[in-house]
Amino acid sequence: MNQNNENIGISADQLNKDLTQQVPLLLFDLRLKEDFEQSHVEGSVHAVCNAQAKEKIMAKIPKNTKIVLISEPEEYARETASMMKAFGLDAHYLEGGFSAWTGKIASGQTGKTITPDELAQKLGSVFLLDVRNNEEFTEFQIPGSVNIPLGELFDANIISKIPKDKQIVTICPHGNRAMIASFALARAGIDSQTLVGGLAGWNQVLKDVTIVNEPTKIIQIQKIGKGCLSYIIESDREVVVIDPLYPFEKYIDISKQEGFQITKVFDTHQHADHVSAARDLAKVTGAELYLSKYEGYDFDANFVGDADEISFGKTKLRVIHTPGHTPGSLSYVIDEKYVFTGDILFVESIGRPDLRDNAEEFTEDLYNTLHNKLLKLSDDTIVFPTHHGEDVESKGNAFYSTIQRAKKLPWLDISKQEFIKKVVATTRPRPMNYRKIISVNKGELELVHSEIPDLEIGPNRCAVDAS
Repeated sequence: MNQNNENIGISADQLNKDLTQQVPLLLFDLRLKEDFEQSHVEGSVHAVCNAQAKEKIMAKIPKNTKIVLISEPEEYARETASMMKAFGLDAHYLEGGFSAWTGKIASGQTGKTITPDELAQKLGSVFLLDVRNNEEFTEFQIPGSVNIPLGELFDANIISKIPKDKQIVTICPHGNRAMIASFALARAGIDSQTLVGGLAGWNQVLKDVTIVNEPTKIIQIQKIGKGCLSYIIESDREVVVIDPLYPFEKYIDISKQEGFQITKVFDTHQHADHVSAARDLAKVTGAELYLSKYEGYDFDANFVGDADEISFGKTKLRVIHTPGHTPGSLSYVIDEKYVFTGDILFVESIGRPDLRDNAEEFTEDLYNTLHNKLLKLSDDTIVFPTHHGEDVESKGNAFYSTIQRAKKLPWLDISKQEFIKKVVATTRPRPMNYRKIISVNKGELELVHSEIPDLEIGPNRCAVDAS
């Protein structure tokens, strides 16, 4: 017998004893899925040992976790257990294969999943179990999540704290650790679902909320996992889109449902926390693309600047150059009632000026923009930003403010010198992957669409922390 095969077999009697005594272990059935669903060892889950599983799932299993593999006949499980043993895992196989089992039998599926869109409809009624380590969880999480690192889920005392009367959803960055967590919970008799695509997939969910109905219609599109906001503005069936997000098909679907036509697409600036969908949306719909002439893009568009006006439907969009977050940031005023401020002015704070490494210079621009331009607008002008913080409460499920309320934000009632001193002294982690995202949005780096969820994982972090 190969040296790796020594002491890795387990008899049906011993496995039955382990299961009866609730010994912490993972029980993987490697047979065909249809055979598994027809009949399997109670407490086991169906698994496929392919290259992806070896690379993404096997590497996440805690090294001190006992693993038992089942196949029919036993050879495949034995070979796989030997391979896993070589990777440092405590792997075993059922001697004699599935046909040797004489204990409790079950049938049906395991490894249940829930999509990000489905989860978005159930928030508040499910128990969100985040199985990343504590440091990862502290960095960012779905609000309301409870953190129990994967390795601790093999402790009966820890598992006993998980509620039995709620639907359990396991969460990790991409779903691999969460799937193992669901397997561990299944062994303890707890039914759960794994979030498909994990937190990376969660950050791609878009939700639409109609804020204004007439005469101009304004629909806010929210990337709910990341706090990003964008807008569909309609006048006389003609639509402009401001700061579109991926997946951009959402804007097309809404426009088709409403009978609108997207004719113009705008970005307020070169975003650092998310990938702009402006180019793709304009290309697919045949709309005109409008970008800041002060930002320095590496591709063609209609470049606009301060005091420019663009007509659509029965209204006009007026451009204001509002530097501070970036040197070329623009804000857009529509109907002289609404201002779309990008990352300059938020509901709860102001834009951070340090993402382009010229904090002091940009902070002075930020002060001038806020006091000499945006706060000069009428008090009842409604402010529509491109982000909101995690702790900001929505109004009718939407996020917006007014110029009157903006004047009461922290640090807007102090001198320029003091403002610059306070903002420059404020430090905050930068958005994950922000340099690469800026390069993609500028056009320096080609966008690989499959990379968007990973590029955008994490919070937006575009506001100054003035708390």
